[in-house]
Amino acid sequence: MDVATQGLPSGVQAYVVDAEGRTLYSTDPEIKPVDITDRDYFTAVRDGQTEYVSSLLISRLNGDQIFVFSRRIVREGRFMGAIMVSVPAGITRPIWETVDLGGDYAISFVRDDGMLVARYPLPATTLDMSGYILFTKYLKEAPAGTYRAETSPMDGVRRVVAYRRVEGTPFIAVAAADYEFLIQPFRQTLLMLGVVAFIIIGGAAIAGWWILHLLRAQELQSAQLAKALETNEMLLREIHHRVKNNLQSVMSLVRLQMRGTEGFEALSSRIKSMIAVHEQIYKHDAYAEIDAAELIRAVVCSAISAHDAKFHVDFELQSAPVSADKATALALLVNEVVTNAIKYAYPESDEGRLLVALTPSEEPGKSLLTISDEGVGFDASAVSSGTGTRLIDGSVRQLDGTYKFQSQAGTQFSATVTLV
Repeated sequence: MDVATQGLPSGVQAYVVDAEGRTLYSTDPEIKPVDITDRDYFTAVRDGQTEYVSSLLISRLNGDQIFVFSRRIVREGRFMGAIMVSVPAGITRPIWETVDLGGDYAISFVRDDGMLVARYPLPATTLDMSGYILFTKYLKEAPAGTYRAETSPMDGVRRVVAYRRVEGTPFIAVAAADYEFLIQPFRQTLLMLGVVAFIIIGGAAIAGWWILHLLRAQELQSAQLAKALETNEMLLREIHHRVKNNLQSVMSLVRLQMRGTEGFEALSSRIKSMIAVHEQIYKHDAYAEIDAAELIRAVVCSAISAHDAKFHVDFELQSAPVSADKATALALLVNEVVTNAIKYAYPESDEGRLLVALTPSEEPGKSLLTISDEGVGFDASAVSSGTGTRLIDGSVRQLDGTYKFQSQAGTQFSATVTLV
């Protein structure tokens, strides 16, 4: 049992209860007796449903916001109890905090009967959206789309909403961007941010599908535990493959809608760097760690290709593991620095030379990333307020590191980072 539950995400707890709702097994070290016989996730499976997903709840164990997956256990036609998995409502918070739509934005998972399951930022209470226009009109017309909501049912904020029904699950994924924030700079940017919202919806749909199938695969029977773990590995490989394919589809949409506009190449290059992360993960079946050297090489080549540059690159990369939760930050960092070199180092030519190196740092447990060119130099202070510079700052912080630019017959970027 312990082996099977080791694959659960942090904060997710598994329980087995008998037909009277008494806890027989739990992964929660702080478990204590509580009455769940009035909870819908217990009564639903007790009364005959095979599986059930609850709406947003307040845990009686610790007061946290949670939602619960439950599965009925039957032996010889009799209800014997249930398998339950409690998921903290904030489980996707690290993902959404890296995707800043600006202003007062919100990301939600809603059950197909209108009950709120999870939301970022965390709501003050649960919400029944069955009488809201999303359910009374838009979902009846199409399983996915966008619309402008004059008043949010949760907080009254006016937003632009993108939604999608997650096929094969009881979830609707909803991404809502702050309307007032969107129109402040330029109204014509609304279309671009709508595309970004669809990127989030695609990721949310895959995440919802993954969570549901991961939890379904947790068969709490000793004879089936090994098979369940093998199934989870197969599902993870498929998820990363589909994420890569979805991002490539988004790239096609961006190319159709934004080619020739300001910021197209930068957005295209950033999306390609995220594609490279998922490609490395599913190609090597490495879900905890991947080779940083291979990832850096793929991102550099992708960035040069995205800008149609004819650069010669000298790689001096020593293999080093990078954890899956830091791989995206590393990819975005390398992409931004290489893009800056392409744009600023050789302004009169699309040809140039780069040196990209990854070596052990003098600081224990850290690595030294160096990217240098032989061009005219790059003045980091001149673009200190740009999106690219903010991405460099944020990526280095996520890697628990420090960085600096130096002018030495060109420009040299060096960063000391933690990869695992």
